[in-house]
Amino acid sequence: METLPSAGTTLFEKIGAWFRESIIIKLFAIGFLILILLIPQVWIESIIHERQYRANEVVGEITSKWSGDQTLAGPVLVIPFTNREKIDKGKDGIEIREWTQDAYFLPETLTADGTVNPQKLHRGIYDAAVYESTINIKTTFQRPNFKKLNINEKDVHWNEARLVLCISDLRGIRENPSLKLGSVALASEPSNQIGFGVSTPAKASNNYIDSDRQYYPDAATTANTTNKTGIIAMLPWQKAEDFTGEVSTQLNIKGSTSLNFIPTGKTTEVKLQGAWSNPSFNGKFLPETREVTDKGFAAKWKVLHYNRPFAQEWTGTEQDFSDSYFGTELLIPVDQYQKSIRTAKYGVLIIILTFVSLFLVEIVKKIRIHAFQYLLIGVALIIYYTLLLSLSEHLGYNIAYAIASSATVALISLYAFTFLQRTALVTFFGAVLVFVYGFIFVIIQLQDYSLLLGSIGLFIVLALIMYFSRNIKWYKEEDVAIEKV
Repeated sequence: METLPSAGTTLFEKIGAWFRESIIIKLFAIGFLILILLIPQVWIESIIHERQYRANEVVGEITSKWSGDQTLAGPVLVIPFTNREKIDKGKDGIEIREWTQDAYFLPETLTADGTVNPQKLHRGIYDAAVYESTINIKTTFQRPNFKKLNINEKDVHWNEARLVLCISDLRGIRENPSLKLGSVALASEPSNQIGFGVSTPAKASNNYIDSDRQYYPDAATTANTTNKTGIIAMLPWQKAEDFTGEVSTQLNIKGSTSLNFIPTGKTTEVKLQGAWSNPSFNGKFLPETREVTDKGFAAKWKVLHYNRPFAQEWTGTEQDFSDSYFGTELLIPVDQYQKSIRTAKYGVLIIILTFVSLFLVEIVKKIRIHAFQYLLIGVALIIYYTLLLSLSEHLGYNIAYAIASSATVALISLYAFTFLQRTALVTFFGAVLVFVYGFIFVIIQLQDYSLLLGSIGLFIVLALIMYFSRNIKWYKEEDVAIEKV
């Protein structure tokens, strides 16, 4: 550091020189610059959230025109019966009120074998996962036990019995469903009031909760709406003796992102396979066996009636099976927004480490660095995040991180050469930036160990700062300046 003028100067000149030379004032100025740079840092994070929300919104628009997430429940056997109620009207006697009510019976066994043929739909830089599928379902029913439901056999309307299969989005039906009772083909028709319903599960891959517990929902899936849509097939029964319990169904349906099932069988077994290398097995039940390769996936579920929270038969009240779904979600790895948000949260740390490095070089090597030069370097560190975000939407996070980091390190190092003017110092400063960006990248990739690695890394950085600043005489020049004043 330069010493203060000792003669021929005024008091104001001495105070001004003290402001220019004081380490404490310099530290306050650097701290103030860091606080100023926090404002655009917050803007950057809001931009990342906005871009993520926009991506989810576009994907929702794409899938809404194709067909939504599909959830299948059934087939379920529905048999109407006459219900009676006695009403005591006092002096007028007793009135018997009659009405028709439905009794619902779930199958004893349900086996489903499905093949999913996925594809990507594009809009601009955004991709949405959709699929076409062929699903073969076989169910067996036992003859209904009406006594268990306190129903008189004489009140049962066997001639109005029907099969009901819930499909959450009827737009996805590609061909007329094939339903057979034994070997007899059944005619079916769509309905939006089938007596029970399912809700399309919210897609966790599109709904994002960051580390500050802020929620950014997918615009297309902000609410779970119960769907009572499906197909109905009337059964050719006239009396109890006509009962046949074997039902087979073939569905050709298309959907978006996920295909889910409800375990309506007393024993439910589902097999799914498809040419998709990034499946997510979600819901209340994980598959018993699964195999995921670069060419596709195969999974098998088995669910017993002991595992589900609803009865095998019921009357009157409508059922919502949504809490018991399971299935497969087709993921498109679009983690650039989450990773960009996590990277941006280290922005203050990068600025502080960069400014501390410059400050130590300034103190140790007695090189004057202006506050405006600190500011320009800080602005470059902030613009880095917009560069990272924009590149990651086109190239992916890892490649974008390498390009943005290299460009920022090169820019700051070349600018630092104008005031450091020593190749060794510029090389050292550039190496610090490379280490910082490399350290942040490793933390982002190792999510489970990010806290541990980050804590150890910061401890080592603090130890190095203490080591390199051990010989600095923090009060010497201030004392001299005060004495001369």
